[in-house]
Amino acid sequence: MHWLAELMELVSGFMRTGGPILWVIAVVLLLMWALIIERFMYLGVAFPRFSRRVIAKWDARSDTTSWYAHRIREAWISQANALATQNIMAIKTLVAICPLVGLLGTVLGMINVFETMAMVGSSNPRLMADGISMATVPTMAGMVAALSGLFVSTQIEANAKNKMDHLIDHMPHH
Repeated sequence: MHWLAELMELVSGFMRTGGPILWVIAVVLLLMWALIIERFMYLGVAFPRFSRRVIAKWDARSDTTSWYAHRIREAWISQANALATQNIMAIKTLVAICPLVGLLGTVLGMINVFETMAMVGSSNPRLMADGISMATVPTMAGMVAALSGLFVSTQIEANAKNKMDHLIDHMPHH
């Protein structure tokens, strides 16, 4: 439990260094990763079950060649695609937001530096260093958060496409 207290103190110090914008990045990051985990779980467990049911319903049909059968197939594929790709755009949006929030932290940190320079003068390097630190840490945090989500969102998108290709391949339309 001692290591947990040390970890919490380390995170707390990091959050203080970067200012309040780091909390915004943390919330965006938590939301993004909650959606990422949900997508991995859905595509790994629930979607294959759904896909098997749709394929079984298609295979059980006596008519798979008529215009009506093709519309049913298209509707089922469309429904499956909507389920497979759900939340992917939200994940990509959160990935894009992370560096922008980090940039906002940079701007706020630089405003603090200029306020310090205006009030105290430019001769206090300690106060200026705190502002510059508050400006650079959110930028780095936003970029790291975006990079982690960018790689994984690409994997999720490819996984969803593969699952959809598998479903379509197993629903032949003669």
